[in-house]
Amino acid sequence: MKKTIITLMMAISATISMAKDIKTVVFTTIPQMHCENCENKIKGNLRFEKGVKKIETDIEKQHVTVTYDADKTTIEKLQNGFEKFGYEATVVDTESNENSIEADSQEKND
Repeated sequence: MKKTIITLMMAISATISMAKDIKTVVFTTIPQMHCENCENKIKGNLRFEKGVKKIETDIEKQHVTVTYDADKTTIEKLQNGFEKFGYEATVVDTESNENSIEADSQEKND
């Protein structure tokens, strides 16, 4: 019984220590997105930036929403990523989500 409790405690502490700091930031870009090709250019290039988990674009609102691992990248690095393919990105909104690996893997499955 004692070994089972110790094993369980070790598993819980390992899961907690492996929690990721997943954040979301919303950018607007210059030049603005006008068509599907603009969206594809942004998604196709930004996905190679380290730590990027998800990219969503909205032509009507002129927003690019990026979900990323804050342990691997920063907003400034993401903005520099936009510059690599000819866009200037300005932050519109940010939000922080403390997610575990389980929640992160669930997002990938969606």
